[in-house]
Amino acid sequence: MAEYNLRISDMPDHEKPRERLRDYGPEALSDAELLAILLRVGVSGSNVVQLSQQLLREYNGWRGLQRTSFQDLQNWHGMGEAKTAQLKSALEIGRRLALMSYEERFQIKSPSDVAKLMQVEMSHLDQEHLRVICVDTKNRVQKIQTIYIGSLNASLVRVGEVFKEAIKLNSAALIIVHNHPSGDPTPSPEDVLMTRQIVDAGQLLDIDVLDHLVIGHGRYVSMRERGLGFEY
Repeated sequence: MAEYNLRISDMPDHEKPRERLRDYGPEALSDAELLAILLRVGVSGSNVVQLSQQLLREYNGWRGLQRTSFQDLQNWHGMGEAKTAQLKSALEIGRRLALMSYEERFQIKSPSDVAKLMQVEMSHLDQEHLRVICVDTKNRVQKIQTIYIGSLNASLVRVGEVFKEAIKLNSAALIIVHNHPSGDPTPSPEDVLMTRQIVDAGQLLDIDVLDHLVIGHGRYVSMRERGLGFEY
């Protein structure tokens, strides 16, 4: 890897990020080089690759940059509104592409398949998110929708909202997924109560509730496997 002590414009072409991408492809570039292409210019005392290295180190990589607020990134020396907008847009494109690669005809056969689909994105959210995965008769994903953000409580989550998209799509079944920002995926009594209410409603609507996964940091719990809220 080249030492980036010069301004980018002063580097030989074979060391410049854009030229390296052109000649060798994006997979040959480091994270800092890819980020440098997005940011384009550095600041006094640091070229754009050095700025990118500092950002990735400070925010613990791409995932940290994705979680960091627009305002916090904008206030970082050398960023500003335009660079932050470019970075946030690129991260969102990457997130959507990652979801599409799984969602397109992705078939769910086990709780581990649900975790594979959802865990990377949901394990580091700083608030609780409740999401619904709608599936067809072959358990292929039709749509994933966030229906609630905040402290989950069975009395606050409207059961009708859980099934709204599934009814619209004529889904055969759905799967509930939510995260615990603490990192511990152990279901709470509120999680069990909410699951039971959703399962009961699904029976009335003839939409099977296949599972409710609780996502933690690198771990998950299938509430169906544990018989929590699925006592039928």
